[in-house]
Amino acid sequence: MVLCLAMMAGAAVPAASAPPKGSNLRTSVFAGGCFWSAEHEMEKVRGVVDVVVGYSGGAKRNPTYENHEGHLEAIRVTWDPARTTYGDLVAAFFRNIDPTDPNGQICDIGPSYRTAVFVADDAERRVADQVKADVARQIRRPVATRILPRSTFWVGEGYHQDYAHKNPGHYNRYRVGCGRDARIRAVWAGRG
Repeated sequence: MVLCLAMMAGAAVPAASAPPKGSNLRTSVFAGGCFWSAEHEMEKVRGVVDVVVGYSGGAKRNPTYENHEGHLEAIRVTWDPARTTYGDLVAAFFRNIDPTDPNGQICDIGPSYRTAVFVADDAERRVADQVKADVARQIRRPVATRILPRSTFWVGEGYHQDYAHKNPGHYNRYRVGCGRDARIRAVWAGRG
């Protein structure tokens, strides 16, 4: 089993959930399995300004890569509502995961690799629920991705940030060895 490997220890820090004052930017949090892959894919989405990896969904304060029990590996996406919508962002997230796997993602198996959309309010929940239902219809299979209330997002260790860009050789070996692209294609085959 291939897992996101830790190279050094360090504590996560909580992140502000809102963009800087005076900004029209918004933030959203997703858990898409290994946060390296989730970050790498969501950075390509139209309207996305920044993606940060970390941990969310658990009760433990100051989680680390070595000790984040109860948390999911997650990403915080900063995006521009003038260039995309929340619904389009959620749809893009779903297109870059295997939403049918209840146990993790591809070769990253275990509780911290399960998928989720963290919603900030009822409006986001309605949109996320609708996109999830649309995905289930498109792939003709039950969707295991959970819709959860947004909680504290803890920024991950610096060596995990922008991992695919800083370590392209290692990241590509992980991605190919895991069979990620083939699995995503198989789930979404013929779906646009």
